[in-house]
Amino acid sequence: MGKHTNNNHIISPCFHPLLLLLLLSLACFISPSSPFPLCTDLRQPSSLKVPLAFCPYKEGRACCTPDHDLQLRRRFLSMNISASASACADAVKSILCATCDPFSAQLFDADSDPRPVPILCNSTGSSFCAAVWKSCQNVPIQNSPFAPALQSKAAIPRNATSSTLADLWQSDSDFCAAFGGSSAAVCFDGKPVVLSNNTGVLPPPPPEGICFEKLDNGSYINMAPHPDGSNRAFLSTLSGKIYLVKIPDQDSGEVLDLDESSPFVDLTDQVFLGPSYGMMGMAFHPDFAANGRFFASFNCDKEKSPGCGGRCACNSDVGCDPAEMGTAEVCKYHAVVAEYSANATGTTTGNANPNEVRRIFTLGLPYGGNHGGQILFGPADKYMYIMMGDGGGKGDPYNFAQNKKSLLGKVLRVDVDNLPSDEEVVKLGRWGNYSVPRDNPYSDDKEMEPEIWAYGLRNPWRCSFDAKRPVYFLCADTGQDQYEEVDIITKGGNYGWRMYEGPIPFKANQTPGGDTLPNTTDPIFPVASYSHSQINKLGSAAISGGFFYRAQTDPCVYGSYLYGDLYGQHIWAASEAPEGSGKFTANDTPFSCARDSPIKCDSSTPSGDNGQLAVQLIFSFGQDNNKDVYLLTQSGLYRVVRPSRCNYACSKEVVSPRNTTAVPPSAAPASILRPSPALLLLFVFAAVVRSML
Repeated sequence: MGKHTNNNHIISPCFHPLLLLLLLSLACFISPSSPFPLCTDLRQPSSLKVPLAFCPYKEGRACCTPDHDLQLRRRFLSMNISASASACADAVKSILCATCDPFSAQLFDADSDPRPVPILCNSTGSSFCAAVWKSCQNVPIQNSPFAPALQSKAAIPRNATSSTLADLWQSDSDFCAAFGGSSAAVCFDGKPVVLSNNTGVLPPPPPEGICFEKLDNGSYINMAPHPDGSNRAFLSTLSGKIYLVKIPDQDSGEVLDLDESSPFVDLTDQVFLGPSYGMMGMAFHPDFAANGRFFASFNCDKEKSPGCGGRCACNSDVGCDPAEMGTAEVCKYHAVVAEYSANATGTTTGNANPNEVRRIFTLGLPYGGNHGGQILFGPADKYMYIMMGDGGGKGDPYNFAQNKKSLLGKVLRVDVDNLPSDEEVVKLGRWGNYSVPRDNPYSDDKEMEPEIWAYGLRNPWRCSFDAKRPVYFLCADTGQDQYEEVDIITKGGNYGWRMYEGPIPFKANQTPGGDTLPNTTDPIFPVASYSHSQINKLGSAAISGGFFYRAQTDPCVYGSYLYGDLYGQHIWAASEAPEGSGKFTANDTPFSCARDSPIKCDSSTPSGDNGQLAVQLIFSFGQDNNKDVYLLTQSGLYRVVRPSRCNYACSKEVVSPRNTTAVPPSAAPASILRPSPALLLLFVFAAVVRSML
């Protein structure tokens, strides 16, 4: 190969040494994590432009604007608390102002049914809840927020009469049973939450290593557990084939049960396959076992596929003229989300119908990279999330990621259950057959496209919801020249690209689409990131997002967010402490192949015993219904197994007395899927292009 001249991920010979030194210095001083505050509407708080006048938030971020602050003051005055009851007044004021706290979502338990007041700290020896009872027990409060009927309500009755706590509750123990809490990760003690006060909470020790076994030799790009909760899962290839497979039990010594000759569905004649193009995602309806609905996200070529056409992402609405882009291929290729059906009855015993049921989404692509393309359903809201990259082009020259009228560089959230009529699609200017959830952050904002859930992303490459805490929605966002990042995606969040790459400012060389000034936005910075220079002497890197590990197989990894780098040399286990704080510490963790892996792994030692696992390129991560985590790589499919199978020490591991005899490598079935040399080369080329653009 000739000399690599694109410097997106490789530091060129002319890279100034002083700039490199500066970046290395930043890498040392930038915190690897940041707090994860969240407001009661599940948005991240905004930076305060001016201090709040009523509530005690003067700088940093808060969940109240000055207008909201004024409303709280008026509400407090309407309670008509006697001036002689200053202790009670101070306590009630602080409770009202807790809605402004950056951690108010946790204080008010907003991800379920929001409480009328925050969780009042109620621990032995330091009980703010008991202090509130003591100071307000006999003080009349108009429209009291402590009425028993309001325990699970967010609103206060307009005509409520004045009452004391003693009128509403029989004792302090009854009162604190309703409004107190001592086991919450965050509780309210009358003052703004300060995480540094949570002394004694340290990150768990990093795992000694992560052990994998190899279950298949095929190269896959997507994995989805079967929605019926069984030990089956779907795997898909970049070319457009989906396989329904049976996953062997842990310690069974068996390989993946996959019949290469009988895919669940073959969409290869609909998918345009090329560098940075192909079938990028798949998702199965939460009720798939009953309705058989599933969805594929892929690229098509409008010159070869009659049904491929759609609106171009480069258009007058976003200040982009296709004629000025300098390429004849602008919007020749499209990003598509299409719906299919397993069969008329919705069962999955046979192969699915490859004929498209309906087109959910179509968008013409301006450049040849950064397409995103993952789709998944939210576990709590059941809506579809569509991950869109900035469309390619070095430095996002048209500033699509920040453009409020563009869907590029965004996470979209749509409803595929309540479908509009064809007339409504045209009238509302939709990009396909979907409706917009009423609680989308910009559903009523004329300046923003209503499909947008979050924006300011470069190329979100693999996002996932935490199986234990669905409010944790993490996306890995591929960087350009310097940084790779992991973001917690929240309602209406702006993640900074192209003003920032990771945690550092970014300046584009070409800006025909104009600039967004940093002081005009309120970007959210990553909770984990790594610089290219930190992991590779050449600076090459491209992140692949993963999952929170929630299986019991490796208890020393439990609760960590696992993610990796495309080039297969690094996997991180990011732990959060205290839980619920959003403060992550990422550990670059060794990983190896089990000595008794059902299929022999290539590694730096003949036996694979504590040898570096040579997975080549990491395309994606996967998770099954047991919450076991998988690597989807160029060289095969790997599963996290017990650490002792790689001789890693884990004091929490309990080995069951079951038979752990592995299938010898020579006994592995010959029918295990192996990609053709041409397809494998295409995988490699596409992966490299993805990291370069």
